Amino acid sequence: MEEKKPLSQFGIGPFYAASIFALTLAALLLNGFHVLPDFRFRPVEPLLKLVGTACILAAGLLWCNAVIISKITQHIRKNELVTSGAYAWVRNPIYSAIMLLMWGLLLWSGNLLLLILCPVYPLLMTVMLKPTEEKWLTELYGEAYLDYCKKVNRCLPWPPKKKAGNSLSQNFCRENGCPAFCALPPAMRFFRSRT
Repeated sequence: MEEKKPLSQFGIGPFYAASIFALTLAALLLNGFHVLPDFRFRPVEPLLKLVGTACILAAGLLWCNAVIISKITQHIRKNELVTSGAYAWVRNPIYSAIMLLMWGLLLWSGNLLLLILCPVYPLLMTVMLKPTEEKWLTELYGEAYLDYCKKVNRCLPWPPKKKAGNSLSQNFCRENGCPAFCALPPAMRFFRSRT
């Protein structure tokens, strides 16, 4: 049986990271030089900074878990599909960490206009990954990768399912009788794309 050649350790990542870094840097510079309109709403600025800080911290934790704890480079060299650790929360934790970092910087700017870029980044990730890395991974791992894609988000980290058919939020609802919380995941399905 022919042994399959391992994937590149970098994949499309440098292009994605450079793209969103350039967009973020351009937005921050244009904002800093007052080229862009300043849409600030002073009462929410502390909240934006708090959420921005949370995004930056989450980015660091996600990246460390994916690279250092999950040791992704070793798994790539061995042609192993990683589905645990950070990879149980999101299929592309390194790219997601970069995206969260850029979101955090945009939030810290305080200019609501710059937040237009936030939905652009996962869209760009999807457009860049589907015809490249996801295609390569499907060819390499077949049905195992396709099953993984059905269970784990591409862009946004989300807690893994505890049991088949039951998300953590559904288990929480059943145990604690919280119907309002149960309504949240269906409302967010658009942002939690599993394909």
